[in-house]
Amino acid sequence: MKKFNDEYWMDKAIHVAYENVLQAIGGPFGAIVVKEDKVIGTGRNMVTSLNDPTAHAEVQAIREACRHLNDFQLKGCTIYTSCEPCPMCIGAIYWSRPDAVYFASSKEDAAQVGFDDQFIYKQIELPMDQRSIPMKQIKTTKHSLPFDAWRTSNNKVEY
Repeated sequence: MKKFNDEYWMDKAIHVAYENVLQAIGGPFGAIVVKEDKVIGTGRNMVTSLNDPTAHAEVQAIREACRHLNDFQLKGCTIYTSCEPCPMCIGAIYWSRPDAVYFASSKEDAAQVGFDDQFIYKQIELPMDQRSIPMKQIKTTKHSLPFDAWRTSNNKVEY
């Protein structure tokens, strides 16, 4: 039986975000990963303090939880985050495979204080040759070498 409800855990994630602002570590975002009524990962936005554009709260929490579990998947876990995840974090969430994700503020709420990810959603929808950052495939004769090695490997860990 669950000892704590979703609102309890959400308040914990919101508190991480709030403390992050007060300590000026990064943006106003916090996340926790919970398994069996225990926090196994905590993340706060540390983009500016680490000079790392991938140091979002959800990614940081996922990294810590995966280290805790010694696994690259979060089966049996729930992520609580102070704000609706951005496109990068959504990708990390799907790769980590938690059971559920709950968020407090919406992406529209974030946009109102200067964190607007809408341009990324629009860029993803565009053909590569129309994106604001050029992306072009360069296919060499060795382009399939890594995939060929993976296909025939006897010691790969599938994910």
